[in-house]
Amino acid sequence: MRPLQSIAMGLVIVALRAPLVGDYDALPDPLGWLLVILGVRGLPADLPHRDTVVTLAWLAGVVSVPLWFPGVSDAAFAIHPSLAWALTLPQLGFAAVLCHSLATSATAAEDHKSASWLRLAMTGFVVAAVLPVIVFGAGAGSLELTADAAAAVVLLALIWLLFSYSARPWAVAQPVDGPVD
Repeated sequence: MRPLQSIAMGLVIVALRAPLVGDYDALPDPLGWLLVILGVRGLPADLPHRDTVVTLAWLAGVVSVPLWFPGVSDAAFAIHPSLAWALTLPQLGFAAVLCHSLATSATAAEDHKSASWLRLAMTGFVVAAVLPVIVFGAGAGSLELTADAAAAVVLLALIWLLFSYSARPWAVAQPVDGPVD
C-alpha cells in the first residue's frame, strides 16, 4: 500500500463510527492513527516538515486512545465544549501540516493543480480549528453544527485527495539504489 493510501485508510477509520455493545467503536480511532503513522513514515524523506507531521500523527493517536472508551468524549464535552474542541486540535493540526507539506512537494514537482487543492484543504482545516473559538467564545452555539459539518466535509475531501494523489511521484518515497547482488 502506498503511503497516502495508508494515511487515507487510517483517516477513514477515524472518521467512521461503528458502535458495538457498550458503545465501544468497532473502528477504533487508535487503529486508524496507527495506519496514518505507518503511512507518514513511508512518505519521502525530503517531505517538508516531515518530523512535524510524524509528531502530530503520534500526538493525535495518543489523544485518541482515551477517547475510544465510551463516555470519555461525552464527559469532556459535558465539562465544557471547548475541552472537546481542544482534544481535536492534534488531529486538525496534523491534517493542516500534512496538506501544507504535500502542497509544497507538489509545487516543487510543478503539480500546481494538486498543490492548489491541498492548500484549499489546509485552509479548511485551519478554519475548522479556529471556528469553534468563535462559536464558543461569542456564544454563537447555533453555528456549532455548521462548524462540525464543515470539519467533516474537509476531512472527507482530504481522504479523497490522498487516494487521488497516492501515485504521484512527489508522494512516493523513491527506493534507495544500493549494491546489486
